[in-house]
Amino acid sequence: MIRLAAVIETFEADFLAQQLRGTPGAIAVLHTHTRRLDYHPHVHLVMPAAAVDGEKKQWRAKRRKEGKGGYLFNHKALAKVFRAKLLAGIEAAGLPLPCRYPTEWVVDCKPVGSGASALVYLGRYLYRGVIREDDILACRDGQVSFRYRHAKTGRMERRTVSGAQFLWLVLQHVLPKGFRRARNFGFMHPNCKRLIALLHVLLKFAPGRASDWVKARAPILCTCCGAVMKIVRTRIQSSLTEAMRAPHAVQGPLTM
Repeated sequence: MIRLAAVIETFEADFLAQQLRGTPGAIAVLHTHTRRLDYHPHVHLVMPAAAVDGEKKQWRAKRRKEGKGGYLFNHKALAKVFRAKLLAGIEAAGLPLPCRYPTEWVVDCKPVGSGASALVYLGRYLYRGVIREDDILACRDGQVSFRYRHAKTGRMERRTVSGAQFLWLVLQHVLPKGFRRARNFGFMHPNCKRLIALLHVLLKFAPGRASDWVKARAPILCTCCGAVMKIVRTRIQSSLTEAMRAPHAVQGPLTM
């Protein structure tokens, strides 16, 4: 992702610095597998077609011209520059290049509107793991069967592999220590609190309380009587508002 950030900074200097004249922002998410769990490393980048000027306190957005594409940068130019910088970085690190690698790399650029749908899509891969437990259909006789949705047809398909092969499919997507799946750049970085606060003012956005957007906890039913159980004590205090924290029992035994 470091090489990708360098590529984006190069294009920012050529376009954003001249036309939008401000600090851009971006969110990059690393994916390492397909829906079939095959090894397929690629990076998704969500970037607003806008920039914030901290000195003049202005928010400038790109105007979409007639006959122009809906993306911010030219995808063919991005592919060439990213390929060159990544290969140069591999050689600079003293690592040998593969005997065979593509001469042309694939970069797909498309508009995603406000970006909400794209962020929801990427968020699923960050927090649900490599495969959902519900998608594992069977595990017997040394074979594991799981389902996945075909990217082109949209239909659910089934794949059966040996237990050892299934473990390898999962473990090859575990990142080495020190690697991160998501990175924020520009005014989207958590350390840019001043620019984030300025954006709230310029875009007339009032951050709500945590209770406004945190999904309600699903009820926990007792396995004996089926009644809804109540949490009376937690070991780890919540980082949300005081009102959303679970109540603490002052004395007495644990009750359901």
